[in-house]
Amino acid sequence: MPQTLIDSSFASEPLSRTLKRRTLLAAALGAAAAASIPARAQPPGTAPSTVPPSAPRDWSGREPARYPDPDLVALDPRFQKYVVFNTAIVRLYTGALWSEGPAWNAVGRYVVWSDIPNNRQLRFIEDDARVTTFRQPSGNSNGNTFDFEGRQLSCEHGGRRVARYEHDGKVTTIAERYNGKRLNSPNDIAVHADGSVWFTDPTYGINGDYEGERAQSELKPAVYRVDPSGRIALVTDEVDQPNGVCFSPDHKKVYIADTGAPGVRRSRTLSRS
Repeated sequence: MPQTLIDSSFASEPLSRTLKRRTLLAAALGAAAAASIPARAQPPGTAPSTVPPSAPRDWSGREPARYPDPDLVALDPRFQKYVVFNTAIVRLYTGALWSEGPAWNAVGRYVVWSDIPNNRQLRFIEDDARVTTFRQPSGNSNGNTFDFEGRQLSCEHGGRRVARYEHDGKVTTIAERYNGKRLNSPNDIAVHADGSVWFTDPTYGINGDYEGERAQSELKPAVYRVDPSGRIALVTDEVDQPNGVCFSPDHKKVYIADTGAPGVRRSRTLSRS
């Protein structure tokens, strides 16, 4: 799929001048995306006005799945077209303390994700459905992704850094400080088509010892960009606790989930002025 690159002036100018912030959605993003929301099947093009009541689900695989899967629910009608009719939710693994940061490797045909409190990364291998320990210790990693050269990048709560795993097995630190101060606990990460690496930096990993190590924050929670030369720049610190991050298909916008306010999940979008 062709991808539109942001022009070079966008990378060279101060991001605080070239980006603007506006509210996109006021919705329960983080929790709703991770939770299974059982319901009766929806007719195409429709969406429930309220969250449907929960119902027990058989995860054993012994009972045949009926299409469409009643637990695939589009809370917004605009997303109904992305619901695949003849597929079902399948549980791949259970036994982690806190699963986060799944990333698909198309060459290896596996998905890697973090089990943060257990300080490990797990891998589901598609060909025989095995789940193996991929990396331990993992620096209490959270978000993972792969760049356009197939290298894995991980956000480490324990190491308070963004790490890249090279093809020869070496580990490169992409970011661990900004203006001489340590990052909080990098959380999620996305790679732009121009080669830059964008990541969020809330304080979740240093608020206690469960998903990292308790420590004093040295920087405001923020979103950062690391260009291909290694220079780190502040994208915005006008967020409470930036969490998930991803790009629009044309890479002209970046979406940020802000999960800081208790009981409130917001999404921000940054685009060129």
